[in-house]
Amino acid sequence: MRKLRKLLAMGVVLSMLMGLLAGCGAPAESGSTTGGSAPETENAADEGNVQEEDSTADEGNAADSDLSFAFCTNTLNNTFQSSIDSKLRELCEANGISYTCLDPDYDINTQLSQLSDVAVGGYDAVFIIPVDSAGITAGLAEIQSAGIPVFNVDTAVVDEDIENFVTLFVGTNAYMAGELVGEQMAKDYPDGGKIAILDFPSNESCVDRVNGFLAGLGDNKDKFEIVAQQDGEAALDASLALADDIIIANPELDAFFCINDPSALGAAASIKAANKTGQIGVYSIDASHDGKQALLDGEFTAVAAQVPLQIAEYSFEEAMKFLKGQGSITEKKVYLDSHLVLEDEAKETINDWQ
Repeated sequence: MRKLRKLLAMGVVLSMLMGLLAGCGAPAESGSTTGGSAPETENAADEGNVQEEDSTADEGNAADSDLSFAFCTNTLNNTFQSSIDSKLRELCEANGISYTCLDPDYDINTQLSQLSDVAVGGYDAVFIIPVDSAGITAGLAEIQSAGIPVFNVDTAVVDEDIENFVTLFVGTNAYMAGELVGEQMAKDYPDGGKIAILDFPSNESCVDRVNGFLAGLGDNKDKFEIVAQQDGEAALDASLALADDIIIANPELDAFFCINDPSALGAAASIKAANKTGQIGVYSIDASHDGKQALLDGEFTAVAAQVPLQIAEYSFEEAMKFLKGQGSITEKKVYLDSHLVLEDEAKETINDWQ
């Protein structure tokens, strides 16, 4: 019986993966090439996935045409990160700035190597999402020693590294996003219930989401029993496997809280395979295309928005101001507001991040 359940779940997840993978890479129209190297670095292609673009400046952007920006993401195998990549590339192209994206695919050693390449690559600014919030200190120090400003986006590095090495951090208010979802769950289950949390504890933003969620339960927090809290690795397949075991071990489970849409999609696939869609709630954070579709299909109960396009735009604008000496950065951390995505908004923005 258990083997049959897993086969059913995998059938469900394969259909979901087709939708997810469509948004995981760089857009075809970007003009970038995969497998190139960072400027003046011969072996960067061997150190993960590199996407490099030389934007041609028009007359109005001639002053910026000598600038070169790098984006060191933690992965592009997620539409959130790939949307930041797309927006940064678009902004660089519009301003005649050379742009390179380096993708370590969640490998910390690869990211450290890429950060070393960036430090000697002649870049004017670097945007970074860490694989491990506490694990890239050495790379940040190298970049700072090279005199390159660091714009930490989405997932914050540890506070000490922000203070010592980061010019500016910009991200969604992850605590607020979790809090909004927790408040909604408390409304949906006024008498409490049995819940499971699929988290990602190595990621500072995801820790904030869980803490916000627990705070959002408010006075009803003691009515909820957390029957499982496990690391879903922010990934659909890992979360699916965990959700299978959690549902089997807890037949009276009421709901999952998941730190992002891929984890929530894994939980939803497991619930569907167990014929319990609508019986077990799924609460998520992201509001990707797939998350909004799951909300409209009744597979998600609630989802709070992340704002990757706003993160890219804000951090790019601040980088340009910094490089041009237009004002000073007084706050090292900037958090952009989240909100709950309701059905009407999901329908209107189904294909768009914010």
